Formats: sequence, C-alpha cells, structure tokens
Amino acid sequence: MDNLMTRQLDLILREGEVDFERDFDLEIEPKYLDTKGRNWLTEIYSDLGGTGDIPLLQKLKLDFKIGRNLFVYDEELHFNRYRLITFRSDLYSELNYPFVETQKRLCRTYEKECLKVGLQQRIWNGAPVAKQCFGEASEPGDFSGNGAIGWKLTAYNDAQYDLQTRIHGYKLFRITPFETLMTGGSLKRLDQLLINPKEEQRAMLLNWFLRKYQG
Repeated sequence: MDNLMTRQLDLILREGEVDFERDFDLEIEPKYLDTKGRNWLTEIYSDLGGTGDIPLLQKLKLDFKIGRNLFVYDEELHFNRYRLITFRSDLYSELNYPFVETQKRLCRTYEKECLKVGLQQRIWNGAPVAKQCFGEASEPGDFSGNGAIGWKLTAYNDAQYDLQTRIHGYKLFRITPFETLMTGGSLKRLDQLLINPKEEQRAMLLNWFLRKYQG
C-alpha cells in the first residue's frame, strides 16, 4: 500500500542500488489452491463469522518484490482480535510462518492503535462484499453482534495472502510499524524512523531490510 512508510523504503532501496520491483501484483492461479488449502480458508472464514462460499482474491498487491521474496507493509488496521482468530488455523502451524508469534503479540497489544484508525465507517464496514460475507456491521466501536465486518474481511484477506504467496512459490515478509530498531543508543519504532530518517539511519534501515530475506 502506498503511504509515507513504503515511499521512504522505496527511496532507501533505490539509494542502496537494490534490484527490486515496487507495487508488484501477483496474479492468482486458481488451480494451485488444493483441497487442503481451501479447507484452511473455509475454516478461517467460518471462524470469523463468514457465511456462504468463501470469496477468493484474484490478485495480490505487494509493496516490494526482490527475487522470490515479497514484502507487504501492515498498517495499524491489521492488528486486532479478528486477525488473532486467523492464527488459530492449522495453516500457520503446518506451514511454519516466521512472523506468526510476533503478529499474535502485536494483535494482543495494539488493538487500541487499530481502533484509532479503524472506527471510520468506510473502514469499520469495509467494502460492500464484507456485508455479503459477514452480515450487517455493529455500530463503530461495538464488538458485539457482527462487530467490525471490514476488519474481519481484512483479516481473512491477510490469511489469503499468507497462503497464496506460499503456494505460488514465494516467501512473504510482513513489515509492521511497531518493529523497533536500535539507533542513537535507544530503541525507536520503525514508523517513527521512516518519517524523516537521517543519512546514518537510512543506511541502518537498508541493512535491516536486507537482513530480513538474506538471513
């Protein structure tokens, strides 16, 4: 998603002469989704309160692609009780995603941050398809009943990204605003560092990014 954070990362990667692709679209090949994968998505969809046939994305939009590595920046909206529900699926224990435990912790810790940006009607209710999938949304801030159907759709789609990138032969890295890096003798959040990084911070951010997929 295009925002200040991803634009800054784009500049930092260019300065570092990294061979990357920005705003990569992954076209989904339906035949790659086998019965096991479909069952995982059906279970997650049902756990979130979805009814009817599971909706399937036809295309995934990724922020960066480097070789077979894909990167997506998860804004605050992705960390809440619904995303936490998706991680109960055997999808995550069987396919061993390295980011799961961190994402779970962030979902438990930062739902208040999600609330700050997620109470707007268009986000709480989501796209029209959210109502078809999850029913009528509750009032913004009310988690009883159907709750935030837009948040639910985002959580379900995140699970689709996790599964579909893997079965299409890519490794997915999720970047969060809450990651902390040591700079100037103290820990700073990634989103704070990316607002206006100094030259030495840009070099540090480049090394941090490259270490993610180079190990």
